[in-house]
Amino acid sequence: MRDPYEVLGVQRSANAATIKSAFRKLAKKHHPDANKNDPKAAERFAELNSANEILGDEARRKQFDRGEIGADGKPRFQGFPGGGGPRGARPGGGFEQYGFRGGGGPGFDGGGGFEDVLNSMFGGAARGGRRPGAQSFDFDSSTFGAPDLDLNVAMTVSLEDSVKGGEKRVRLSSGKELNVRIPAGVTSGQQIRLRGQGDTAPGHRPGDLLITVTVAPHPFFKVDGSDLRADLPITLYEAVLGSKVRVPTLGGAVELSIPKNTSSGRTFRLKGKGIPKGGASGDLFVTTRIILPDGNDADLEALMQKWRDAHPYNPRGDL
Repeated sequence: MRDPYEVLGVQRSANAATIKSAFRKLAKKHHPDANKNDPKAAERFAELNSANEILGDEARRKQFDRGEIGADGKPRFQGFPGGGGPRGARPGGGFEQYGFRGGGGPGFDGGGGFEDVLNSMFGGAARGGRRPGAQSFDFDSSTFGAPDLDLNVAMTVSLEDSVKGGEKRVRLSSGKELNVRIPAGVTSGQQIRLRGQGDTAPGHRPGDLLITVTVAPHPFFKVDGSDLRADLPITLYEAVLGSKVRVPTLGGAVELSIPKNTSSGRTFRLKGKGIPKGGASGDLFVTTRIILPDGNDADLEALMQKWRDAHPYNPRGDL
């Protein structure tokens, strides 16, 4: 997993607004719907979402900067309290297997045997032996006998796939790749369980693969329960004269009539164009944003000066 700052193309000193702007720009550019002939678009889009999940969250960004989590968002091993790793720890991570020897005093280095180690850990006596005055307990080795063979992986899906369902390829740490069916209506935090697709060990049934789903932020829509909200850029002349404009929805673009003299910030409701849930669909709320042309326009400035002098008004009179 690449450094999230590198993925979003921002400096480590970048503020939240810069990070948000960089993500939105790259998300629009690499969204799978805009790159249907590029097989790697989905992979790049997922990488952008993973980077934004860390840098777009102030607490997680601080954790990453302190080295507490990696670029994949997972915690890094910080060592044991008191400094350093345990005796027998392998330099650079990982652990060697400990051997317990008889004889000597209690402890890891010389002894007392496995039973004494259990006594020192749990404050009592293991099955088959008891120290005078100590509280006894039964030690059940079966608790430690069954290995945990389940695998946990994270998967980021687009809003469209979370609503309609789909299929996505997941690569495991072992290098194995699987096609995963995404059920329609899945939400962030839900898990998909693939039985028997986890780790294996002799004498044990294969573990399961647990896939935790995250729905990626959409470059246009914002999810509000079963409703969707979006900003709709319109021109100055569309706002003044009225117009018909195309609006994206999850089911394809529709035409929206903009009445004459529409102010920026006016919200229109497109009924049933939200997220389907329980046999019904939410609504899409579209808010107009008047966008002026880039650069200076002498003709527009002259027109506005003439209009201002002939029709002055104050929209902030009630403030």
